[in-house]
Amino acid sequence: MAELRFIGKDPDSPQGGSPTLWIDQEDGSLVVQGWRIDDETMSQVLATGSLPSHEIVVRIPSRMFPFLKGVVGVDPAGAV
Repeated sequence: MAELRFIGKDPDSPQGGSPTLWIDQEDGSLVVQGWRIDDETMSQVLATGSLPSHEIVVRIPSRMFPFLKGVVGVDPAGAV
């Protein structure tokens, strides 16, 4: 079983709920807990290609970008 390292939780989320980020210590992948997307957003996602049955799409707020930048060097503007 992979060991996850807690990265951060949305500081503005009520009662300490989601979104939350972890990094897999074994392979370096991100584990994300986020908000379910609405049907309109899913339609836009599916317009770029199919979504395999073993995958899901979640949304995290832009205020979580500093957590990502600190872990993987992601620039909030989208540059890596």
